[in-house]
Amino acid sequence: MKVIDGGVTAAKGFQAAGTAAGIKKGNTKDMAMIYSEVACAAAGTFTRNIVKAAPVKWDQDIVYYHTSAQAVICNSGIANACTGEEGYSYCRKTAQAAAKALNIPEDSVLVASTGVIGKQLPMDKIEAGIDAMAPMLSSSREAASLAAQCIMTTDTRKKETAVTIHIGGKEVTIGGMCKGAGMIHPNMCTMLCFITTDAAISKKMLQKALSSAIDDTFNMISVDGDTSTNDTVLVLANGMAENPEITEENEDYRTFADALYYVNRELAKMIAGDGEGATALFEVKVIHAKSKEQAVTLSKSIVTSNLTKAAIYGHDANWGRILCAMGYSGAQFDPEKVDLYFESAAGKIKIIEDGVATGYSEEEATRILSEKAVTAIADVKMGEAEATAWGCDLTHEYVSINADYRS
Repeated sequence: MKVIDGGVTAAKGFQAAGTAAGIKKGNTKDMAMIYSEVACAAAGTFTRNIVKAAPVKWDQDIVYYHTSAQAVICNSGIANACTGEEGYSYCRKTAQAAAKALNIPEDSVLVASTGVIGKQLPMDKIEAGIDAMAPMLSSSREAASLAAQCIMTTDTRKKETAVTIHIGGKEVTIGGMCKGAGMIHPNMCTMLCFITTDAAISKKMLQKALSSAIDDTFNMISVDGDTSTNDTVLVLANGMAENPEITEENEDYRTFADALYYVNRELAKMIAGDGEGATALFEVKVIHAKSKEQAVTLSKSIVTSNLTKAAIYGHDANWGRILCAMGYSGAQFDPEKVDLYFESAAGKIKIIEDGVATGYSEEEATRILSEKAVTAIADVKMGEAEATAWGCDLTHEYVSINADYRS
C-alpha cells in the first residue's frame, strides 16, 4: 500500500466540485458534489441515534434497497434534522435537481447535510448550488480539496487522504474526505465521510469491508460524547481500475479491506485531532487486556473522561484521573497491576507501575505532554488483546464555540 496526496478524485472516474450557495452567512463555501462517470456499488454506515436526520433516512434507502449510486450532494450549515416530512421531501428535491443536472437516475443520488438542527433547507439555494457545481466538476486534486473545504462546519482544516494498492495486477486507488469537529461520539461512524474507489468489488463485499473497518476507526473516536443525528460514512466503488471483481473473502478482498481500514483510520484521527477548540490529538492504547471488548471499554472510558481531557490540555500528568476513568468503565481489572506510560514525539515516560507512581519527573512529563499528539498507554497485564481510541483535549475554546453556535 502506498499513501498518496489525494482525496475523493484520486480514484479513476471520480470528479468533484464545490461552491458557496449562500446557505451559510457571508460568502462561505457550503456545498460539495461528488460524481462518478459510471454507476457505483455503494455501501454505508449510519448513526444509531434514534433521532435521525432526513439525509440519513434517504441514504439508508439508497444503500440498502438500490443496486447502485453515482453522485453525492452535501451541504454545510443546515443539518436537515428534526424537519419532518418536509425535510425528507427536500432530500428528494435535492436528488431530483442533481439527477437533472447530471443526467443520472434520481435514486442514484446520495445526499448529506451538516450544521444546525431544526432548520429547513433553503431549496432555492440548494438547487442553484447544484446547477452551479455540475459544470465545474473536475477530477483534479484542486477539485477534491475544494469539496473537502466546502463540507466543513466548525472544522479548522479540511480532512483528506488517499492510497493505492495492487489487486490482480491492476492499480487500485481509494481516496476520501470527511468533516467533523463537534458532536463527535459515534456509535458507528462520525459526522460525514465520503470515500471513493475505482476497485471492482461487489456491493456485498464492499459493505462487509466498510462495516468491519468502522468498529476500530470511527467508533473509537470521541470529542465531546455527543452522537450526532447525521453521522454517515459512504463508500462508492465504480470498478474502473478493472481488477478482477472481488466477490468473496480472498486475498484480494483482504488487500482491499486493509487499505479501506487505513483510510478510515486516518480520517477518523483527523477528526479527533481537530475537535472543537482542541490543541492536541489524544491517543489511548490499552494493551495486554483479557479481551478485545475489555480493551475497547477501557480505552474509550479514558479518552472520553473530561477530567483527563482537561489534564491533557494543561500538559498535566494527572494519572489518577486515568486510573479513575478505567475504574468506572465497567470493565474488570486489577488496578494494582496497571502500568501507565505517556508518549509523544518528545519521548516516553513511565508514570505508574503496578498502580503506584514511579517517582517520575514532572518536568519531563510536562514536556512530553506539550506536543500536538499525545499517547497514553495502559498495560493491564491480563492477556494479549489491545485497542486504541482517539480523542482530543478539552479547552476553554470548546465552550466558547458551542455556547453561541447558532448565532
